[in-house]
Amino acid sequence: MLKFVKDHMATIDGIEIYPIISLSIFFVFFIGLFWWVFSAKKDYINKVSRFPLDNQENE
Repeated sequence: MLKFVKDHMATIDGIEIYPIISLSIFFVFFIGLFWWVFSAKKDYINKVSRFPLDNQENE
């Protein structure tokens, strides 16, 4: 089955750009995510981490 898919994909012109685009999107997303995590303020992290507990106290 994999051989059929591989042979079929090899006949499509310009298909080699899609893995490059996918890797680029993946890389940019996770670099942005790491940047956001390391630059987030501690007060914001503490506030957001208390949301589930605060919701239970209100009910």
